[in-house]
Amino acid sequence: MPQPSCRKALLIIDMQVGLFHGAVPPFAGDRVLANINQLIANARCAGAPILAVRHTGPQGSPLAPDGPLTQLIPQLDVQSERDILFSKTRPNCFHETELAPLLRQRAIDELVVVGMKTEFCIDSTCRAAADGGWKVTLIADAHTTMDTAALSADAIVAHHNATLSAAFVTLSTAQAYSF
Repeated sequence: MPQPSCRKALLIIDMQVGLFHGAVPPFAGDRVLANINQLIANARCAGAPILAVRHTGPQGSPLAPDGPLTQLIPQLDVQSERDILFSKTRPNCFHETELAPLLRQRAIDELVVVGMKTEFCIDSTCRAAADGGWKVTLIADAHTTMDTAALSADAIVAHHNATLSAAFVTLSTAQAYSF
């Protein structure tokens, strides 16, 4: 008997003006953005939900929910009238958000994770999703960060791909992934 197929959703994390177009550009930003946009197109063709989350802070802060730094970058092919947009205030996209109930309501059992920043929100969300019982696919060439004093951004991305794939995610590339 054939196995039932997974119901998949694409989760795009923090592809917002204040991070992507900040003072320090993200590692391989143009490639990551192109890969995410390709995944969005593939998800749409397959009828998979597209969820985009942005990190916000309190009113009056640089990350105020209605401020310019928290808006999704215009180059991202997310469509507010058709895709699911929500906000978070912590690195873990599940913490005090509607993400888990939404995934359960739609019977999503695989979350495809892309976006920013690798060592914070990507890492926290991948671990939380796996702990919550979802299959997680991390797209190795569709998440990014910036250099830190301790490590270069490409080393951070490579380290997290290796570490997360050891216990929490399945790795794929944008080109190889199929919805």
